[in-house]
Amino acid sequence: MYNDIEQACAAIVPRLRLSPRVGLILGSGLSALADEMTDAVVIPYRDIPGFHEPKVVGHRGELAIGMLAGQPVAAMRGRFHFYEGYSMQEVTFPVRVLRALGCETLIVTNAAGGLRPDWQVGDIMRISDQIFLPGMAGHHPLRGPNDERLGPRFPAMVGAFDNDLVPLTRAVAADLGITLREGVYCMLSGPHFESAAELRMLRTLGADAVGMSTAPEIIVAIHGGMRVLGFSLITNLALPDGPPANHEEVIEAGEAAKPKFAALLRGILARME
Repeated sequence: MYNDIEQACAAIVPRLRLSPRVGLILGSGLSALADEMTDAVVIPYRDIPGFHEPKVVGHRGELAIGMLAGQPVAAMRGRFHFYEGYSMQEVTFPVRVLRALGCETLIVTNAAGGLRPDWQVGDIMRISDQIFLPGMAGHHPLRGPNDERLGPRFPAMVGAFDNDLVPLTRAVAADLGITLREGVYCMLSGPHFESAAELRMLRTLGADAVGMSTAPEIIVAIHGGMRVLGFSLITNLALPDGPPANHEEVIEAGEAAKPKFAALLRGILARME
């Protein structure tokens, strides 16, 4: 994998105008934030060895590197998913490349179903912890021989979401008048939306939101020594006695909440050292 990372960087670095320090993964409906970059270079995933083109609506499949809110940022406009047939190592490979490019912080976003009946569509949840069910079942990005050049054999996840960006995020949300939810994100493999029994199980486990991405990306970022900040945009209420979810409403909710979410991310970037 180390050689693969070097090959990917070799396709990116000659085109750069700056060295990114913050990696940003933009989920469903959020790719437009990267349009605000200045001095940007945009590289299609197909031009980067080891990257794949997303097949999900709302994921552009581009890496944009430039200045955003005063920070040198490398933004992934969309991701590829485990349910598309990729391995966890392939899904998380871009995070390895972001780290190799110089990113010390990863801000990751996703669209998720809200498991709390007192929450609303359009709410933003900071991921305070996670449950990685596919990883617990053996589909893990760190499975196999460990390369110490990339990180330690057994990275700790307790405390992984507690860093100096948390109070900063709360302060930015308060200043913008945004209600910031905080809770546990659970990843399932997908691609089906959950059954009523599965939703009841997730609430019993302590999850507040559920989705089909993000958890392995966070683990690989922690493995690589990155500081992590994660957000779920609640695009539907995933309740056992509620209406069934569909992908169209996920996209619509993402579009409606985009200005609020973009303002929060810009504010966080602007206040980072």
